[in-house]
Amino acid sequence: MSVVIKTVNQSKYAYLAYRSGAKVVHKYLGRLSDPATKAKLERIASQKIVPEKFRWLFWDVDSGKIDLKTNARYVIERALESGGLEEFSWIQNIYPTRLIIETCEASRKISPKSRNFWRVWFNGEGL
Repeated sequence: MSVVIKTVNQSKYAYLAYRSGAKVVHKYLGRLSDPATKAKLERIASQKIVPEKFRWLFWDVDSGKIDLKTNARYVIERALESGGLEEFSWIQNIYPTRLIIETCEASRKISPKSRNFWRVWFNGEGL
């Protein structure tokens, strides 16, 4: 997923570009000068880096170098094992529930106690 800025008749417009199967889709976000569009772009940018208030989860690494897409499993493991509901809410906004459940099921880094908690939380879905 990436943001594309197009210029048409000296006005700039923002689009969100992502893949849907073999196709690339451009979703219109709005005119770049619009405050609502700027807010959308800031929200999209914030989903690519670890927010300051969750950096404590990654105390042993440079959290500025964590790519949330590439290191999805690592981020999910840390949030499920060491985080609370606020951290869980954050990863739910970034990753699909199915990926969170699959990571919880397959990970060796999540303790049996935590895994059992998340089984109850997800009501036994896939775990």
